[in-house]
Amino acid sequence: MFCFPHAGGDAPAFTPLARALAPVAEVWSVRPPARGGRGRHPMPPDFAALTAAVAEALTPHLTGGDGGRFAFYGQSLGALLAYEVARALPADRRPELVVVAGAPCPAEWAGRTSRDLDAPALLRLTGLEEVVGSDPGLAELALAAIRTDLAVSATYRHRPHAPIGSAIHALAGADDPMLATTGLTGWADHTRGAFGHGVVPGGHLLATVDRPGPVALLTALLADRQAPAPSHHTPTEQSC
Repeated sequence: MFCFPHAGGDAPAFTPLARALAPVAEVWSVRPPARGGRGRHPMPPDFAALTAAVAEALTPHLTGGDGGRFAFYGQSLGALLAYEVARALPADRRPELVVVAGAPCPAEWAGRTSRDLDAPALLRLTGLEEVVGSDPGLAELALAAIRTDLAVSATYRHRPHAPIGSAIHALAGADDPMLATTGLTGWADHTRGAFGHGVVPGGHLLATVDRPGPVALLTALLADRQAPAPSHHTPTEQSC
């Protein structure tokens, strides 16, 4: 399963989830530009360019067809990116399943932004408040990453298109202040495959560096997949 982080997020956000899912899936985490060891790699100028870059970088890792089975999991901005990357991939390299958490469907995304929130609110909603603590240096780095991602998010424009064949399962945290759970059903229009949706315990971000997220549900969704050797990967600098 390939995981896509939220705005301001990074690959380590999925470490607890990777450990929890080890019996049923091998978890890879997308590391965005300008994060971690990729600090010198600039973020693409817009969402379309970011989607294309991630799709190109992931393609060599995707077997697809009868050669392998995989899924995408994304939360918040990462959910939209996971879906658009799946759509951008060649038909024989698309995931069987795309799990989108904490995000409205693409048709409802335009104009949705957190850029006007103050610094404490941004850190709280993105799950980074506990990570940075009272360290102003860490807070500034985190806020820079969040604002960079939100600037890219603001360039997203939904255009009607054929639904993908990948199944979609849409999730929302029961205490998410940013997403109305009634909006999950809009994702049904974006797939020709199976569609499911549900509400799970948690807030806007389900998987973080401190908690694995919806393990039971993801385990059930992935249970029929072939279980590889358990490990957790951070893709290389060419991976997104």
